[in-house]
Amino acid sequence: MASRVVIAGKSLLTVELMAESLNREEGLDVMTVVSGYHKLIEAVERTDAAVALIDPDRVDGDCVTAASEIHKVRPACGVALTVDAPTRAFVDRALRAGVLSIVPKSAGLRRLIESVRGVASGQVIMDPRLLPAAGGQGGPLTDREADVLRLTASGASVKEMTGELYLSAGTIRNLASAAIKKLDARNRYDAVRIASERCWI
Repeated sequence: MASRVVIAGKSLLTVELMAESLNREEGLDVMTVVSGYHKLIEAVERTDAAVALIDPDRVDGDCVTAASEIHKVRPACGVALTVDAPTRAFVDRALRAGVLSIVPKSAGLRRLIESVRGVASGQVIMDPRLLPAAGGQGGPLTDREADVLRLTASGASVKEMTGELYLSAGTIRNLASAAIKKLDARNRYDAVRIASERCWI
């Protein structure tokens, strides 16, 4: 069954292009495109959406408030944002509101599609450049555990992490398991969310 997606943005051209691109992907189904905050909440409820994709530079109202409202009316709906130049303060607010992915517009279409897929399955998908490089500082994580969580947030596979960190797949899995245990998380994606909210990665 395809994951239902609702897209919100005031630039009709932009959101229609995103909708067309996502609809071409197997397993994704854009249900509707809306232009305002209240219409977005209504559309999420009406379509039983799995993902709300918001362009906060153009959507009416505050996108972080919208994310919070979506989380209240439909907790199972993940929120992804596309932004030009997110600040650390913006990222912090968005994560606290339950946003699962913030995609810089410079990242390209493929990253957006990967992010929407991840959000549809409840994963935190975040460009590691948007997260502070503070592994282990003020928290229980070691530097390597924080590295694994940061790369997990970026959507990297275990194989990709082995090349990035010069560690074996087994060691990376052990580091992920240690981080999950330390943070009392359900899985490594939940560990990313917890560590991000507490600014430990």
